[in-house]
Amino acid sequence: MSRGTLYIVTAPSGCGKGTLLNGADKRHGLVYSVSATTRQPREGEIDGVHYYFKSREEFEEMIKADDFLEYAEYCGNLYGTPRSAVEKLISEGKNVLFEVEVEGAMKLIKKLPEAVTIFILPPSVKELKRRLLKRGTEPVEKVDQRVKRAKSEIPYAKYFDFVIVNDDLDDALKDFDACIIAAKRARKYHCKDIDNKILEVLEDE
Repeated sequence: MSRGTLYIVTAPSGCGKGTLLNGADKRHGLVYSVSATTRQPREGEIDGVHYYFKSREEFEEMIKADDFLEYAEYCGNLYGTPRSAVEKLISEGKNVLFEVEVEGAMKLIKKLPEAVTIFILPPSVKELKRRLLKRGTEPVEKVDQRVKRAKSEIPYAKYFDFVIVNDDLDDALKDFDACIIAAKRARKYHCKDIDNKILEVLEDE
C-alpha cells in the first residue's frame, strides 16, 4: 500500500483558514490531523474531533515523551501535532490535512518535506484587523496582538507551494480546491512575485 499525501495549511489568525477548510474532508477524501491544545473548547467543539484538549501539565508531559511532530505556543496556549496518529494514517494510505499555526507549519515542513503546503493570506493587514474586530470576541488589545503577530507571519508565505489570497470567499474556495485537485486554478506565486505580494499586503494598512 502506498503512503498517503500530506497537506499542510496555515494562515495568520483571522484569515479565514477554518472557513476555507470546512468540508474539505468530504470534498476531497481528506482526513484531518487532530491537534492537541491547552486552550479551552469553544462552543460546539468536541474533544478528539476538533482538538485533543489537554491541560498544560498533560501537554508538557507529551513534549517530554517526544509525542509531537511539532508544537508551538500561540497567544498563551500550546498547540501540537501528535506523532503516532499521523504516522498511522499515512501508513494506511490516508491523505492527511494539517490545519496548523504558522510556526507549527514551518516545523512540519522541515520534518515532512514531501507535503503539499498552502498559505492563506488576507487581502491586507487593514482588512485583517477589520475582520478580527468584527468578530467581537476579543478586546482591542488582543486584536492588536493578533495583528502584530500576523505581520510577522505573512513573510513566511514565500516558503509554501501555494498562496491563496482570501479576499472573496467563493474565489478563495475555488483556489483552495484547485490546490488539492490539480493546482491549475490556484493563485500560485513564484518567489519573485510573492515578495511583491507580501509588501502589498503589509503596506495596505
